[in-house]
Amino acid sequence: MNLRSREAITSFLHHLYKILFPQPRVEYAERPSSKVDRFRRKNDGTMIGPTIRQNLNTSLWPLIEELGIDQESIKFAKLTPILGLPVNQGLVTLAFFGVGVNLVLYLTRVLQQGNAEAANSVSKWTGTVYIFSLVGAFLSDSYWGRYKTCAIFQAIFVLGLGGLSVASSMFLITPKGCGDRTTICSSHSSWEIGLFYISIYMIALGYGGYQPNIATFGADQFDEEDAKEGYSKVAFFSYFYLALNLGSLFSNTFLSYFEDEGMWTLGFWASTGSAFIGLALFLVGTIRYRHFKPSGNPLNRFCQVFVAASKKWRVKLPQGKECLFEEEKETSLSTGRKILHTHEFKFLDKAAYITSRDFNDPKENTHNPWTLCPISQVEEVKCILRLLPIWLCTIIYSVVFTQMASLFVEQGAAMKSTISGFQIPASSMSSFDILSVALFIFLNRRVITPLVLMFKKKDSKGLTELQRMGIGLIIAILSMVSAGIVECFRLKYANQDCPHCDASSSLSIFWQVPQYAFVGASEVFMYVGQLEFFNAQAPDALKSFGSALCMTSISLGNYVSSFIVTIVMKISTEDDMPGWIPGNLNRGHLDRFFFLLAGLTAVDLLVYIVFAKWYKSIKLEGKNGDENDSDDSEIV
Repeated sequence: MNLRSREAITSFLHHLYKILFPQPRVEYAERPSSKVDRFRRKNDGTMIGPTIRQNLNTSLWPLIEELGIDQESIKFAKLTPILGLPVNQGLVTLAFFGVGVNLVLYLTRVLQQGNAEAANSVSKWTGTVYIFSLVGAFLSDSYWGRYKTCAIFQAIFVLGLGGLSVASSMFLITPKGCGDRTTICSSHSSWEIGLFYISIYMIALGYGGYQPNIATFGADQFDEEDAKEGYSKVAFFSYFYLALNLGSLFSNTFLSYFEDEGMWTLGFWASTGSAFIGLALFLVGTIRYRHFKPSGNPLNRFCQVFVAASKKWRVKLPQGKECLFEEEKETSLSTGRKILHTHEFKFLDKAAYITSRDFNDPKENTHNPWTLCPISQVEEVKCILRLLPIWLCTIIYSVVFTQMASLFVEQGAAMKSTISGFQIPASSMSSFDILSVALFIFLNRRVITPLVLMFKKKDSKGLTELQRMGIGLIIAILSMVSAGIVECFRLKYANQDCPHCDASSSLSIFWQVPQYAFVGASEVFMYVGQLEFFNAQAPDALKSFGSALCMTSISLGNYVSSFIVTIVMKISTEDDMPGWIPGNLNRGHLDRFFFLLAGLTAVDLLVYIVFAKWYKSIKLEGKNGDENDSDDSEIV
């Protein structure tokens, strides 16, 4: 690439960054005067600027110098990961849902499975994705680090998609053109079926292991202790979630249409190409990323705290922290940020209480980690325990969110969905959810946040994460109320004697737009706030685990939704009644189910407010501890 082309690219990235993140850029340190100063300053890590104290991958910087890349190019090149990671997320999401959105149709049309068997296969596959998210988070936090974990699992993801594409084009789609609504595919051998399942579970492994780490890795590129970079970090999560939704929108419209028409191979190869481009884009930014070292197995650290505290359960702790064990240079990770002592869960402080039996050799100052733990290690456990009540309150919201893929679709299928002879698929109404997400991300960044800043203190970032999550719950209640009201009117205009009609009500399907829009708006406040909250409040050694909590919340929301439906149908079908959600919705009361979810979400909101008021933010050395804590816990 010649100098003029490079200057044009960096200029474009610079102006695009100014549009997406409209705040003064971070001022970088002046160039060191000598090569020795530049490439041997490893203690503080300030290779590019004064706010970068993380462990940068500095081994490639001499190569950058030899290539003749000037200082200004390095400054703007640093913007590439900030812009590239959301694009990477959008491409990977497009590839994943390009397979997942019509997987049940592929199983029934191509592999000739029954409806029940195909539904169970998809449920197991989807559940496996969320299980692998915990595996990816564990490997990232413990051994590999976030960069290596993202790269490895993305490579597995691409290989799985490539395997599925090859298997479909060469073995499964036979005869050519089968798998549409009319042409039946031939039977397949056991090894062909095995190749298919190996491919889709490689996809599940790759996407599940990648997903909880990429958002956290993107957050690593910002210094929390720098106000300007902290502002950019808040914007990053919004655009990151927007990219996720745009990728989902493309796969749910264009790729879904091609696959529904029987062009499975085209759809799968498009997903493979999208994933490969995303992986290449991720690797391009390798030398520009900020890297953190993994801290080791966190399960051992957790168990050590509980075991050590249990062994000292009879000990009475004196006032003050002078008796609590602290290691020299004790930190939560290699970032140099120490977790400060708090007074919640005081029983666990006993794990750090020093007794005469704790040191095996006083001269060498060694101790058994199963009987004595540093106070910072104890505080890591406290951080996770404080997060759990907030996390539990997000599960009911996920129950509301999952209705878009189930009962909203069934409700839409029982409404008038034709316009001038064109049939609108009920599932395509979810496009209004994605459009709502895009709209409210813009409104939140350009309208709501500036208005809030007018009434809050100068150094505030706007609404806190907990406040936004509470607003998300309120909007979720409105979505369920809206869905219930629409169902009341749908029943009013329904044909009671038409159990098998495609559109058994004369009410237009576009009356569903408000409920989809409310869900989209609630996502912007709940899921984006949730990503930011768990990333900010999880210990440095468990950032990826914090992101994995978001995915497990969605997974548990699906299970809780199924449980609620089962209980409701068991109670409402007594005395030979059709129940609230029968096969023919015109004979049921789906509106009551929506109002029930609205009531449960309202109760969940009240419980959430209590826990949000109780919550105390993590205290890190070098931050404005108490002031930030009180601001983070505001909810009303």
